[in-house]
Amino acid sequence: MKLAELEDRMQKSIEATLHSFNTLRTGRANGALLDRVMVDYYGSPTPLKSLAGITTPDASTILIQPYDKSSMASIEKAIAMDDTIGLTPSNDGVVIRLNIPPLTSERRKELVKVASKYAEEGKVSIRNIRRDGIDAIRRQEKNGEVSEDEARDTQDRIQKLTDKFISRVDDLLTEKEKDIMTV
Repeated sequence: MKLAELEDRMQKSIEATLHSFNTLRTGRANGALLDRVMVDYYGSPTPLKSLAGITTPDASTILIQPYDKSSMASIEKAIAMDDTIGLTPSNDGVVIRLNIPPLTSERRKELVKVASKYAEEGKVSIRNIRRDGIDAIRRQEKNGEVSEDEARDTQDRIQKLTDKFISRVDDLLTEKEKDIMTV
């Protein structure tokens, strides 16, 4: 397994963690808050963004305009049931409005915990990639494809790469915590 391939996989883990962070509410309206919402549409779970247009006309409102008016009740129910958003949708028959109230300090602390959980998931993913890389090197060493010194050097480089990406996740978490806690 090549180092560049491991680095690419670790970068994808960072991007997935960043995407998870974007689904957390920080007090401003953001369409990414709804990225994880799955709607029961004709019996199958469907991402909300493929069923409706999502816009943010101002800093405290998200507008959801369903492409199919018959799905409005399902969309409304899915948003109301989602724990990570914590918002109540209001339906005027044409669009669904989500008013983003200011976050309470208690809710901010809960969101920081959720962000920490997402960061830990990202770190676990990176560590799993490290384990895969090290296992591949050990197999190559066992099969005589690389020398013991080469294997040790490669394992050290994989560990340094892992440390770099885990540090990046920690930096992203610190940034997100600051964003959540800012009133």
